[in-house]
Amino acid sequence: MEQVLAFNTSVSFVTNTNWQSYVPETTMGYLVQMAGLTVHNFVSAAVGIALAIALIRGFARREASGIGNFWVDLTRCTLYILLPISVVVAVLFVWQGVPQNLNAYADATTLEGAKQTIAQGSVASQEVIKVLGTNGGGFFNANSAHPYENPTALTNLVQMLLLIGIAAALTNVLGRMVNDERQGWAIFAVMGILLFIGVTIVSWSESHGNPAFAAFNVDSAPSALQAGGNMEGKEVRFGITPTALFATVTTDAGGAVDAMHDSFLPLGGMVLIVNMARGEVTFGGVGSGLYGMLAFAVVTMFVAGLMVGRTPEYLGKKLEAREVKMTMLSLLSYSLSILGWTALTAAVPQGLAGIANSGPHGFSEILYAFASATGNNGSSFAGLSTNTVFYNMTLVGAMLMGRFIYVIPLLAVAGSLAQKKRIAPSAGSVPTHSPQFVGLLVGGIHYPAP
Repeated sequence: MEQVLAFNTSVSFVTNTNWQSYVPETTMGYLVQMAGLTVHNFVSAAVGIALAIALIRGFARREASGIGNFWVDLTRCTLYILLPISVVVAVLFVWQGVPQNLNAYADATTLEGAKQTIAQGSVASQEVIKVLGTNGGGFFNANSAHPYENPTALTNLVQMLLLIGIAAALTNVLGRMVNDERQGWAIFAVMGILLFIGVTIVSWSESHGNPAFAAFNVDSAPSALQAGGNMEGKEVRFGITPTALFATVTTDAGGAVDAMHDSFLPLGGMVLIVNMARGEVTFGGVGSGLYGMLAFAVVTMFVAGLMVGRTPEYLGKKLEAREVKMTMLSLLSYSLSILGWTALTAAVPQGLAGIANSGPHGFSEILYAFASATGNNGSSFAGLSTNTVFYNMTLVGAMLMGRFIYVIPLLAVAGSLAQKKRIAPSAGSVPTHSPQFVGLLVGGIHYPAP
């Protein structure tokens, strides 16, 4: 692998992004796939969970001098959560037809007499942590649209559940650690509402077909002979509704794809970009979704406190200037990364050379790429050619900003909150387990988003 591409790939897997500017089955050997990429799939996911737990401890602890031991959290997450689930689900995937071997690629002769090389390898073990750890990088270039990575409707469903499983469970962890499970259910409700809105819009848009075909009398209505709707870039074995659900879930959380997102209609594609641009907090990546959501909760309660003329507070901790400034620094760094790298790329010849489509959709390909890289998602509008020095390096910048500059201020918030006393709710407090708070937070998420 060329050095700049190798650097991009290393940063991609370390940051839990798994952006792939290469064809894995023809570029990577088994040793690199297992000892290099899959190992980082585990560790980067464990890092995200550890960071989320650290922020929760900031709210849960009282007058504490620390927020935990990172190495202990990293080890526990890997050995007690990620590894056991991966072993069990990998066996399920093998049962469903996902390869797990170290055999040489098979040579076959097609019905037309052509020669074909069929790639195989340790797919099941990499596939499960790809989705469980919300990494997204596949063993094959076609990712979860490939029949060896995602052979049946059952594996398609299991992959979606794995993509949001840990992120959803962490909301309950939040409630338990602050001794009020209603707080976790409130955050879960916000995430669920946002997911439902996204799935509804994407499914509606894709099921109505491409309006540009109307002038050519193309029949895109569902019938006994066809699925109907916009089936371009989608697997016939999955259809529109499961594909719309998978696309929404993966841009909310992971980065795996079972369809070509570049072929989605404008409204559907917009939802996928918005999912990533607002911080990928709708369940989100393992750990990163929750700490991103808590950042929005801090800002929301700051605004709510100003509205009622009270000192802002959340989960029993006063939110003072230091916490609010650090949280806004985190959120603004995310926006700066997406918009800054997109603006630079759209303004220079090296950036424009990579787009496959002219006009607005070409710009959308660029915007999607940097929203995906900053959100550590890894999916793409694959019409963009990114295996160049310019794109490999700019995407590295976006991935590093989205992972580290975003979280460092939040860790400062966690440390500051952990040192504070816990205060009892008063008549002027906004209850943070109520429908009112859920509505405020849904609105607060969309207001500062790019």
